[in-house]
Amino acid sequence: MKSWLIKIGQTVIIRPRLRSVGRSLSMAALVGAVAGVGAIIFSLLSQLVTYFALVGVAHYEQGGPAGESHFFPHFEGDMRPWALMLVITLGGLVSGWLVYTFAPEAEGHGTDAAIDAYHNKRGLIRPIVPLIKTLASAITLGTGGSGGREGPIAQIGAGFGSYLGTRLGMTDNERRILLSAGLGAGIGAIFHAPLAGAIFAIEVLYSDPDFEAEGLVPAFIATAIAYCIFNLFIGLSGGWLGHDFDGFGHLFTVSEDIRFRDPRLLIPLTGMVVVMIAASLLYVRMFYGTHRLFKLMPIRTRLKPAIGAAATGLVAIVAYYLMALVNETAQRDVLSILSFGYGYLQKLLNNPSGTEISIAVLLAVAFGKMITTSLTISSGGSGGVFGPSVVIGGALGAVVGLVFHKLMPAVVTRIDIFVILGMASFFAAAAKTPVSTLIMVSEMTGSYELLLPSMWVCALSYVFSRGWSIYCEQVPSRLDSPAHRGDFIIDVLQGLTVSDSLDAAARKFITIPIGMPLTEIVKIITPARQACFPVIDDEGKYYGLFSLNDVRQFLYDTDMGELAVALDLASTGELVLPVDMDLGSAIERFASNRFEEMPVIDPGAPDKVIAMLRRQDVIATYNARLMKMRTERE
Repeated sequence: MKSWLIKIGQTVIIRPRLRSVGRSLSMAALVGAVAGVGAIIFSLLSQLVTYFALVGVAHYEQGGPAGESHFFPHFEGDMRPWALMLVITLGGLVSGWLVYTFAPEAEGHGTDAAIDAYHNKRGLIRPIVPLIKTLASAITLGTGGSGGREGPIAQIGAGFGSYLGTRLGMTDNERRILLSAGLGAGIGAIFHAPLAGAIFAIEVLYSDPDFEAEGLVPAFIATAIAYCIFNLFIGLSGGWLGHDFDGFGHLFTVSEDIRFRDPRLLIPLTGMVVVMIAASLLYVRMFYGTHRLFKLMPIRTRLKPAIGAAATGLVAIVAYYLMALVNETAQRDVLSILSFGYGYLQKLLNNPSGTEISIAVLLAVAFGKMITTSLTISSGGSGGVFGPSVVIGGALGAVVGLVFHKLMPAVVTRIDIFVILGMASFFAAAAKTPVSTLIMVSEMTGSYELLLPSMWVCALSYVFSRGWSIYCEQVPSRLDSPAHRGDFIIDVLQGLTVSDSLDAAARKFITIPIGMPLTEIVKIITPARQACFPVIDDEGKYYGLFSLNDVRQFLYDTDMGELAVALDLASTGELVLPVDMDLGSAIERFASNRFEEMPVIDPGAPDKVIAMLRRQDVIATYNARLMKMRTERE
């Protein structure tokens, strides 16, 4: 008998649960597969545009990280500055036309659009958005516009997660989880950082230290699949193209002996954090200030990305010629303010001692990248903000490292540590994602020996930069997210009781004797502010409840109205609220009947009405407690 009960329990409870879990994980795996393929397509497409536009027309080739496969031959020759300006402007023109003609929500950096869809749009992203985002971003970045890959690939993965959830008729919450999984999968694949991609997907939604814990396991599955598909392709293509790496390495290569040896290094790193916090504030203010400026321009929206691109090209050309006056040998390095800029970052990582690194070039790249990224993306161009952020952070980190190497040569012996930790510190301050950022930079560079100082700089950068974020669609926490609007109501209400909602007014109420005629009842209740009235018997004990609507129904029937008494109006049943009942149960009792006001009783004297509680009083109590919780949190 016992074995049969176990089998029945497994059939009724466990198997449906396993089917549900299996369905969820299989959907996450499918989203990851599509995100991985999307990352491949985007990578190929952006390199294709770069080869035919920047290289083919402008004769300018920007280096890349050592762990990235190049699908097209390298170019050596003299750059054409005039052609560079032309290519960037045409790229902005085509990208703007694509976006604002077919999918306006694909403008700007895609991660913010995915965050907005998660919180405010029930996880819905139009199917055309990932396609347009892919094309527009490849054109924007491939022609020299400054931006990163994280935004486009995030919107590609998130868009398919949303599409799949919609087609399968999933709930809003399930669709949001797939959206989040797709977001992390694409980022984890293209940056060779699967763990960071999964954590980023559940962390980037909130600016406070909060996570979307429900999405963690699906994000793990999706990111693992996407990472394997993308890097398997990179490895195979590397073999075809004669590259000597398998695709599963780190995006950037660093010295093998890089590690944290001296706790005194935390002192100059703290100084670096101060610089990164100030720089991140400048970056965010510049980014959104430029956005507001372009919004105010009285010209057609689809032309604005072209104007931003032209301004980007102009800034790059001016910086290029000005740098010739300062350091002619590093003249081409300053053009890292265009497109991705990862090649210059790799160059810094390849030079641990910092010899022949110009502070002038570093500052030009850092602040120039802020300007060109703001002009490119804030004007409506399509790209991400993570890539530019790590370039800015790496360059500024190198500056700080060089300065402290002069001041503390016994402590600061190498500069590449400051480059890596600058990448982490700057983005942690700008994006409010300290956990995923320290993991992301560690996975991108393979610098796991620097986890401790990464924790230090990311924590400080996050804590002292709480007033701004590059992701304006973030909300502070789940408590503030429309996606979780109903999740906390019952939890909060269960911590309160009916007595918490009672005030002096609630204890002043009118009762109606059971035998009172309707004509007398009307005279009593007409001036009253109550909506519902308890009926008591001859001994003063509670009998039932009626509302104004009950009275109206009898008044419409003249014959019945003359004969009716309170007994005829009263409804009975579970229409009372014990004074010690939690408000979660109270709101459920309100929901189970038609009355907006119910009698409150003392469990010790269940026939005695001591107050009347309105549904709106319960909601007011909830709002007051919610406000108190937010105040305490702040």
